[in-house]
Amino acid sequence: MKPAFHHIILALAAVGLVAGVGLAKAQQKQDSSRALKHYDSGTKDFWTHPPDDWFLGDETEQQKGLAPPSGPPTGASDAELASLIKKIKLPPGFKIEVWAPGVLAARQMAWGDKGTLFVGSFGLGNVYAIKDNGGKREVKTVLKGLNMPTGLAFKNGALYVIAVDKLIKYDNAEDNLDNLGQGKVVYDDMPSYAAHGWKYIAVDKDGWFYIPFGPPFNIGIPPTSVSQIRRVDPQTGNAEIRALGVRNSVGGDVDPRTGKYWFTENARDWLSDDTPSDKLNMIDRMGEHFGYPYCHEGDIPDPKFAMGHKCSEFTPPVLKLGAHVAPLGMKFYTGDQFPADYKNNILIAEHGSWNRHKYQGARIVRVIVGPDGKNAKQEVFASGWIDGDQSYLGRPDDIILAKDGSILVADDWAGAIYRISYSK
Repeated sequence: MKPAFHHIILALAAVGLVAGVGLAKAQQKQDSSRALKHYDSGTKDFWTHPPDDWFLGDETEQQKGLAPPSGPPTGASDAELASLIKKIKLPPGFKIEVWAPGVLAARQMAWGDKGTLFVGSFGLGNVYAIKDNGGKREVKTVLKGLNMPTGLAFKNGALYVIAVDKLIKYDNAEDNLDNLGQGKVVYDDMPSYAAHGWKYIAVDKDGWFYIPFGPPFNIGIPPTSVSQIRRVDPQTGNAEIRALGVRNSVGGDVDPRTGKYWFTENARDWLSDDTPSDKLNMIDRMGEHFGYPYCHEGDIPDPKFAMGHKCSEFTPPVLKLGAHVAPLGMKFYTGDQFPADYKNNILIAEHGSWNRHKYQGARIVRVIVGPDGKNAKQEVFASGWIDGDQSYLGRPDDIILAKDGSILVADDWAGAIYRISYSK
């Protein structure tokens, strides 16, 4: 199915990165007497041809008028970035700097074998390559016109890009940055639904890819091909379903201690400002069900779709991260630069709220937890990207470890990559 620009724009609006959409302001200015937005999302026609504001279809009187904010179309300027990083709060000994500006709508990052940083994007259809040329970093757009290429991986010299319903392989990518070609589709047993169709890739020790599949709406009984985590072999196209009952996951990593897959999950909207909580989950065995759409945050039955199910039937989260914080990319810290007690901790990039009157998230949190997933606790690691109650300076969305043990952080709102390092 050829990607439709219309579908790309409506998906963009769901996370609020398209300049000019102006949904937040438009919604807030609407007459308070208007009827609540409502869509019947339980049909295939809705999944394949959703309205542009599909994410508003379960609006409530309590949260009426809330809508995703629009980010700056050209990202933040050098002056704005310089001002921004002065506002970021970090633990003692840590420092943040702008590693690369001008990476518009930056999403998942992946290192090439020769030191090239590849970066996906949300909505623009671009994939970038960033190379360090004698201390000066060059941001080059190496792919254009793809359908929401948010997820990337690099393996055996090849760049893999997932674009909603296609996993595409580009061989010898670092040697062909000027012309990556059309690539080869290595897996396409995926629906083309635009809503929550953007994806993320985590590579395990066997070279298989963990890939999440979100439902094409906020809440409802999902099509059988989504609300799941699959494990895909990019060499053969073989795949298996590892977990069910997952709403919108756009981040995950394989635990270096056990080989188990952990992932972030964005909970449903339009219940309230403070519920349900977004989650950190771990797959302990094949076929686990994490509750969606019947149960949220492990202990809140859905008011409409619980349908007699009890939350005790489903796998609870390792950790409740907070309501509407929008956790996205995450990594186990395996480097040696940070203090020793950071080893094997999880760092999560939280994109931040829209379905809440006072935004939260837009930060990096540190999760301290053992390999069994018990007694997890979190603390704020980096914050300062929220300005006031409903305004952003930036929105972190992915994390990757650099060779020297520092971390890089992607920000799709500011269109930049940051570096966070530590020294005594």
